[in-house]
Amino acid sequence: MQRWQAERLRRHFADLLGCSDTRAAAKFFLRDLYGDHDVSARDQGVARVMPLMQRLLPEAFLQTAADGIELAVLSHALDLRLTQAWIDLGAAPLDVTRYAAAYRLAGCPRLRRRQIDLIGIIGESLGQAVHRPALGRLLRASRLPARVAGLGELQQFLERGFAAFAQIRDVAAFLGRIDQQERELSRRLFSAHEEPFDIR
Repeated sequence: MQRWQAERLRRHFADLLGCSDTRAAAKFFLRDLYGDHDVSARDQGVARVMPLMQRLLPEAFLQTAADGIELAVLSHALDLRLTQAWIDLGAAPLDVTRYAAAYRLAGCPRLRRRQIDLIGIIGESLGQAVHRPALGRLLRASRLPARVAGLGELQQFLERGFAAFAQIRDVAAFLGRIDQQERELSRRLFSAHEEPFDIR
């Protein structure tokens, strides 16, 4: 299910992946936030040593990390619910029709909206952070202490996000593109649109 969704995202955001200034940020969202890989080590580490992180990183990055973890956990929970719905429908090979039926059966429109909200929140936070060079220097300076504390994955997550958003010329347009498309796609899926993914 996650692989199917990741491939769908790569197709729908091919323009962002193909543009030099948004490529890194698009990859960041697809890999770190919407990805089809296990982020449990990163998330468990944060829960374990958050008090230490409060001494290592500025508050802005802590909130971004917390929002990233919320999005990852929420996305995983929704994926589990979606997968169960697909199984309940017979677990036939996934295509658009079967995916849409499972999406409607899984439900949770409010949580789907929250999922999209978090993408914007994280993106806005990173977009603001890159305009404060001191935050970037402090983030890099915390690399070794974070690794020693067992938070290397979280540190890399924040650094990748910071570096990716530093390349974007228009953060608002980038986030608006994602927000508009994903909200419209969700609306179409819930309303049983005949061509839910045909968004132009």
